Amino acid sequence: MRKALPIMFQGTHSDAGKSVIATAFCRIFARNGWKTAPFKSQNMSLNSYVTTDGKEIGRAQGVQAEAAGVLATTHMNPILIKPSRDQEAQIVVHGKPYKNMQASAYRTEFFHTGLNIIQQSLDVLMKQYDRLVIEGAGSPAEVNLNDRELVNMRVARMANAPVVLIGDIERGGVFASLVGTLQLLDECDRKRVIGVIINKFRGDVALLQPGLRWFEQYTGVPVLGVVPYMHLRIDAEDSVTLSRYATKKDDTKAIDVAVIQYPRMSNFTDIDPFFAEPDCSVRFVTDASLLGEPDILILPGSKNTIEDVQFLKETGLFVAIRRLYERSDTIMIGICGGYQMLGERIKDPFHVETPLDEVEGLNLLPIETTLACEKTTVLCEGILTFQRETFHVSGYEIHMGRSIIKSGAPLISLNGKTDGCKTKDERIIGTYMHDLFHNDAFRHHLLNDVRRKKQLPSLPKRPLYRQLRMQAFDELANWVEASVNVTTIERKMMEFQGGDNHAL
Repeated sequence: MRKALPIMFQGTHSDAGKSVIATAFCRIFARNGWKTAPFKSQNMSLNSYVTTDGKEIGRAQGVQAEAAGVLATTHMNPILIKPSRDQEAQIVVHGKPYKNMQASAYRTEFFHTGLNIIQQSLDVLMKQYDRLVIEGAGSPAEVNLNDRELVNMRVARMANAPVVLIGDIERGGVFASLVGTLQLLDECDRKRVIGVIINKFRGDVALLQPGLRWFEQYTGVPVLGVVPYMHLRIDAEDSVTLSRYATKKDDTKAIDVAVIQYPRMSNFTDIDPFFAEPDCSVRFVTDASLLGEPDILILPGSKNTIEDVQFLKETGLFVAIRRLYERSDTIMIGICGGYQMLGERIKDPFHVETPLDEVEGLNLLPIETTLACEKTTVLCEGILTFQRETFHVSGYEIHMGRSIIKSGAPLISLNGKTDGCKTKDERIIGTYMHDLFHNDAFRHHLLNDVRRKKQLPSLPKRPLYRQLRMQAFDELANWVEASVNVTTIERKMMEFQGGDNHAL
């Protein structure tokens, strides 16, 4: 049976660019005619992706599958870790919750189970695809964890994959981090490293050449490319990237979009389409003093809604949001956990999230939520009614709560059932549908309505976000292909497997 040719990308630390480079190679291989799949054995992320069969995987692998032009499956990310509290996370296996575990218990009790799960998924993908683009996590040089790690060099050995090590020059000390990582690897693992990529470079690459020559002479490991810094339009994998986002309004933009950033915020990629809009300033708010009077306020998803409600109260945002509704024309939109927070109360009879039985919500929507032990994960589509107009919308749901509308009107009609809720004046709306703003017609209407209220002319031509996503994959692939020696990497991949028969 056909066996895929694998390549693995590891980094010197988190956010070195592994996901982005892996996404680029998924697109590059697919454009070259290879049936390509991404793979990350174990992903820790609060940004999720729902497969066509209603299973949950890390968003990065879902996006990488899109870049490769294939349907995402749980084999591409068989183990997903979703932090819910300090030292505790929900373990998702093949798209379904397995159990909540403490970090120490996961390491001691889950290790052998995880190995079997990973090997089975590798076997499936290796038989079904021509190329397998594998992504590591964090750093392979975490010496305190390596005896039981499930995502870096152990996976490279299981797949018999060569490794490309990625270093982020933007953080400084890239040569030290690359050299240090290589020196901390076991000799057998060090031999797997076929080269390094230096990522996020700004400036004249000629000034970097002496360092590149020194690195190759000192380590004997080739530099396969220097990737210039790129403003990406690819979904972020986790909250590490949030530090790059603005906290203050851009006064050159007409529409102020504020996003409440709580500690357990999840699936914040819901906000991405607003970054593509020419008249939107998007900022993240962590304190009442930063709230102001935005045109649109978004309460995104949360992995622990009750603890994040407590965060709103502790920071003064709880009171500030309620006062904002009373004194301004701000449109407030809650997605998933944010939708639950806008309601009257959130009950947790089974203590799914915390020992608390219930907490008071913002009481801005007439709904009551009860958290359940079983998670809903499903793709969905329906008709959204807003300001006497209807819009076909599609997205996905990932939640462990059930919300009952006590009064008011539902927001979306979904094949005989309803989702969400809105106030009579439609200034507050909530829904369980993630990717709501990815629906261009609704987003365009919402933004142009804000402009109308501010006595500004509508923008007749706005970006089509799903089309931009596809263009972004090609732009990323072109960018990486222009600065990385892809031909050498492919040759090394074949040499590593002992011949070109694996490419057949």
